[in-house]
Amino acid sequence: MELKYVGPKPIISYTGIEFDNNKEDKYTYLNIVVQLLKALDHDYFEDKTYNYQAYTQRLTSQELYDELTKLCPNIKALMQRENHNIEEEIEHNIHRAEENSVLNAQNREVLLSNINIMHDYLVQRSINKSVYYCAVDLLAELLKKDHIDHVITPMFQTFFHVLHSVQGSLKKQKSPIDTALDVFEKDGTLFVKLQVINTKKVNSLIS
Repeated sequence: MELKYVGPKPIISYTGIEFDNNKEDKYTYLNIVVQLLKALDHDYFEDKTYNYQAYTQRLTSQELYDELTKLCPNIKALMQRENHNIEEEIEHNIHRAEENSVLNAQNREVLLSNINIMHDYLVQRSINKSVYYCAVDLLAELLKKDHIDHVITPMFQTFFHVLHSVQGSLKKQKSPIDTALDVFEKDGTLFVKLQVINTKKVNSLIS
C-alpha cells in the first residue's frame, strides 16, 4: 500500500464512467497539511506571533508517507483498515449490480465491468481520503493543544480547503471549538484566516 494521486471522484454507471471535478482526490491536499503540521509543531509562548515561510516544493509520495509516519505512527494500520472497508464497499456494489432487476443482462455486465475497471482507483482514492482526514485531525489537535489563536495563510485554494477541513474537525470535537474562516486583503494580496477560540493567544502566519 502507498500514497499516490489518482484523480477526482468517479461516477460509475452502466452508461460509462464520468468524473466529478468538484470532488478532487484528497491526495492533492496532503502536501499542504504536512507543511502546516511541520510549521506549527513546536513550543509556543503566549501572546506571541510566529511567522513561517511555507515550504513550496512538493513532496514525493514516499516523502509524504515518511513525514506522515513520523506524525501518525499508526498510518499503516489506518491504510490497511481503509483498504478492507473499501473492498467491502466495492463487493457490496458488485452484488447490487448483479441483482439489479431494472437493468437488462447486457447493461448489468457493462456496469460490473466498469466497477471492476475502477477497482484500484477507488481503493487508492479511499486510502488517500482516510490519511488526509487523519492528518487534518492531527492538525486540529495541535491547534487545540497549543492554544493557537489563529492561523493566516495565502489565499490559495489548497490552503483554504485544508483550513476548512480543520474547522470541521474542531467542530466535531467532544467539546466543539468555535472557529471562523475569513478571507481578507492586505497590501493587494489575499489571505485566509482561521480564527480559533482559545483561552490563550498564540498567532501563526504561514507565508
